[in-house]
Amino acid sequence: MHRLAAHCQELRSLHHRDRPLVLPNAWDAATARAVVAAGFPVVATTSGGVAAALGYEDHEHAPADEMLDAAGRIAGAVGVPVTVDAEAGYGLPAEELVATLESIGAAGCNLEDTDHATGAPRPAAEHAAYLRAVREAASARGYPLVVNARIDVFLPGVLAGEPAGTQAALVPEALTRARAYGAAGADCVFPIGLSDRGALEAFVPHAGAPVNVLRFPRAPSTDELAALGVARISTGSLLHRDALAAFGDALSALAAETAPAAGALG
Repeated sequence: MHRLAAHCQELRSLHHRDRPLVLPNAWDAATARAVVAAGFPVVATTSGGVAAALGYEDHEHAPADEMLDAAGRIAGAVGVPVTVDAEAGYGLPAEELVATLESIGAAGCNLEDTDHATGAPRPAAEHAAYLRAVREAASARGYPLVVNARIDVFLPGVLAGEPAGTQAALVPEALTRARAYGAAGADCVFPIGLSDRGALEAFVPHAGAPVNVLRFPRAPSTDELAALGVARISTGSLLHRDALAAFGDALSALAAETAPAAGALG
């Protein structure tokens, strides 16, 4: 527990620097080790990548025990803090989720405010209550878990391809959620998909907690996000998608190279 507590404290401290904490998201032990070998001080997991590696769709279609076991293998493979994408908590009571996260060696976790049974956002008060229960369960165990509260209000627009300039209208709701989640004990808030500079300027200084931003292609650069006061930048499932695309390209090249020449069979 001493080592895990030290990892929790290290992760928490990295949210309070002049430069954002950059988190590449890994999906197995090999990619986690690659993150560490590249010099990053923390490994994050991606639920999308882990679920795909296990043969499931993202968004809690994979069994909780398989997802958390996989996260535990990642945490056990590296000597740095690991923060686990725990999706929306898999329907687990806070005490059970916290006990499992502690047992697998998670220094932190993401908890998102989408109800995957309905596909709709949970009411802010309901998700805040769950976050509070997680914080209280961790504190009762003497476990300084770092909780990153994901705010999903911008995500439908991103998935629908809406222009980033439309995000400003959603900032008030996102701020309401951010403040409620911070008051409930979240260490960081994560408005996933927020990428418009004006909306970021309206959100970040008023969130009431360190802010995590997805390293989205249309988002400002790392230097620009640092200047805006962003504390943490993660890649989500994007590295996993890029890796699969590169693997597909390599397979296509191999297939083309090894295919029989036209007319060779007859």
